[in-house]
Amino acid sequence: MELQEPGQVRVQIGRITDHERRQVLHTNEPRGRMRSVMIRERSRTRRAIAVLPIVVAFFTTGAAAAERPDYVPKGFLLQWQADFTDKNVLEEFDFTDAGAWRLSMAKGKPALELSRNSRYQYKVRSPSSIAWLATRKFGDFVLEAELLQTGREYGHRDLCVFFGFQDPGHYYYAHFASKTDREANQVFIVNEKPFTKISRKTTEGSKWGQDKWHYVRVQRIGERISVWFDDKAAPVMLAEDKSFGAGHIGFGSYNDAGMFTNVRIWAPPPGKVERKRNLFTREPKAR
Repeated sequence: MELQEPGQVRVQIGRITDHERRQVLHTNEPRGRMRSVMIRERSRTRRAIAVLPIVVAFFTTGAAAAERPDYVPKGFLLQWQADFTDKNVLEEFDFTDAGAWRLSMAKGKPALELSRNSRYQYKVRSPSSIAWLATRKFGDFVLEAELLQTGREYGHRDLCVFFGFQDPGHYYYAHFASKTDREANQVFIVNEKPFTKISRKTTEGSKWGQDKWHYVRVQRIGERISVWFDDKAAPVMLAEDKSFGAGHIGFGSYNDAGMFTNVRIWAPPPGKVERKRNLFTREPKAR
């Protein structure tokens, strides 16, 4: 096999019969559409050459062929994306409280909205409002999204990105809050005990403002966790931990409200897992 030019492969084949000459191969174009191409005989000698388009196909919900940004590691593919224009995307999520979530619109952007604090509390102190992407698990990944906080201003005004979810008592999350302390604007682990800070670097806080969308990026490579907020050049949080392997990714808040949109998750294949319903089990409330 010999690469000729972008989108094409030169294939050496044997003598083509009349039947083979009529054969149609179905291949995917890089732009995501299907096209049929006919094998063409270049000569009647013992060898012939056919030119077939190369395909890049994504069978993940909402995903399509996309150019990999420079900051995404080589070998990572766009495994999942959503702009929340399709209500069917909700079927891929499990929620701590489905009644707190809805599809909405803000500043011209469709979004997944957490409209209120969830009526849920796990037995150890941990976030209450979580929407988990239940159809997939990710080990190493790069997640990009836009977040808009809709609550009142105070020190712990927050939104979260969750990852490495094993079960309701074991996961990580990046907590974006207005003011930093040991319980806010950090990377945390929930490991069957109250949430614990694992970040070794953070900033003074995440400045939400009012009615403003913010770009966030969360990256996990091995045990290294890096988090960006607005500034794409330098991470605002750094952490290291290897307690959990591949797990689900999610969105939410400790106890606030907000919106999420334009989510893209880059990761090495494969990224699909068997769907397990009801990731959240009701546990006794913390006292």
